[in-house]
Amino acid sequence: MIIVLNVFIIILLFALFGYSHSYLASVKIKQKLAAKFGNNIAFYRFAYNIISIFSFYLIYELSPKPDVIIYDLNYPFDIIIFVLQILSFAGLVWTISDIDGKEFLGISQIFRWRKNNYSENDLDEISVLKTNGSYKYSRHPIYLFSILFLLFRPTMSLFYLVFFICIVIYFYVGSYYEEKKLLEKFGTEYYEYKRSVPRIFPTLKKLVTIFGSNKS
Repeated sequence: MIIVLNVFIIILLFALFGYSHSYLASVKIKQKLAAKFGNNIAFYRFAYNIISIFSFYLIYELSPKPDVIIYDLNYPFDIIIFVLQILSFAGLVWTISDIDGKEFLGISQIFRWRKNNYSENDLDEISVLKTNGSYKYSRHPIYLFSILFLLFRPTMSLFYLVFFICIVIYFYVGSYYEEKKLLEKFGTEYYEYKRSVPRIFPTLKKLVTIFGSNKS
């Protein structure tokens, strides 16, 4: 009974994080802030990231951590899983290299604001449609490699498993709302991209098509 209660609390805390994180990321909130503070919205992205990190750390610390081990892999399986985790991390680095890191973190926005070169119509970032690199295989490659990195773990506890499932669900729900915004912004271009590239996990057919076209 205690374990069930602990699992419920973990899910509840993560749900609170997910809701607040998505609410603060909504276009409606950003538009309200831009209308009130003008081009000072340039600071929002940086503040949002700080709040997100702090709130995620907070729910992690507050969550109960039941002392239940689902599995603990022995040699050589632990080494195999560790190698797969390293490869997933390499994929995550590859994906991050495809985006503007300073823009993502909110630093570029502050620099533009200091130069009086910030438009409040950009809200908290300049959106660019990425379709090359890792984005040829997945519409959300950061989610893809984050999921794989978290999944490949030599030891799995009940707490980690529940937390992991919550993260995966949040990624899928979050990607739905992200794509609604991208569809509104980029229209037909994003619609065609959406039709040809899987949401998160690339299909075997897609991989064969891409690698085949690269060879030719």
